[in-house]
Amino acid sequence: MDCLFCGMVRGDVPARIVYEDPEAIVIRDINPQAPTHLLVIPRKHYASVHEVPPSEAGFFDGLFRAVAAAVARENLDSYGYRLVVNSGRRAGQSVFHIHVHILSGRPLHWPPG
Repeated sequence: MDCLFCGMVRGDVPARIVYEDPEAIVIRDINPQAPTHLLVIPRKHYASVHEVPPSEAGFFDGLFRAVAAAVARENLDSYGYRLVVNSGRRAGQSVFHIHVHILSGRPLHWPPG
């Protein structure tokens, strides 16, 4: 498997890591869509949410603990933030390894479009 995010998790591909724990790493996006744009990348590879088997239900606990830790570390809770998970090309997914975008630092309108 030749996955960009797996390379970052292994340390083979450079990334600006702002947080890491046993379940995930959090990096700054290289093409930010907001003043703060972080990616929370789990260490285990699944291409999309629907691929995580029921036996791995704890996977999402670890992923969202890393989200909460990154939000706290970056002090985003007082400003507000949006979490985005894209699934499939038509939804904007470009790296097929589950990840959560954390966007903050500007008004985020609805619907997102």
